[in-house]
Amino acid sequence: MSGTLPEFYTLTVAGLRRRLPIIKVSEHLAIASFVMLGDTELIERTAKALYEHPALPRYEIDVLVCPEAKAIPLTHCLAELLQVNYIVARKSLKAYMKNPVVEKVKSITTTGEQLLVLDGPDVERIRGRNVCIVDDVVSTGGSIKGLEALLTKTGCKVIAKAAVLLEEAGYTGEDLIYLEKLPVFPC
Repeated sequence: MSGTLPEFYTLTVAGLRRRLPIIKVSEHLAIASFVMLGDTELIERTAKALYEHPALPRYEIDVLVCPEAKAIPLTHCLAELLQVNYIVARKSLKAYMKNPVVEKVKSITTTGEQLLVLDGPDVERIRGRNVCIVDDVVSTGGSIKGLEALLTKTGCKVIAKAAVLLEEAGYTGEDLIYLEKLPVFPC
């Protein structure tokens, strides 16, 4: 699409409608900005829809892992439904971390490289366990691939990857459990 971008995109997910602002993220690309933080109804409904998704191996999952920060409330709700714990991969090293495991990643919405970090005690909590990665949106796949690479360093087994949305920005989604697709807007 060339010319004027729409101001909003209307998304329907888990039976809810949301108007997402169209945000230019580079000279040639704009996205519909999906931010779940603070939208309790959306978080709870999408967590339930992911829990009920027929492809989710809900009885095999031992622990959920998500990247900081927008996926945290979704992961918390999904963890409650699954009756499992979850771990958050931080985006920077913290002074309290002992023997952290680090992976560098690139995301469509972040300028430059960022880190994904697991604290050593969290690594021990997932070693040998079946893990499901959870995120709000998967776009190019940079963050989810980086998180999976980080997790391969821990001795756990990634048995599923789940997200609310698959943004049509390059990641095929063949190995992803998701609820809806979200278009991108060339400009």
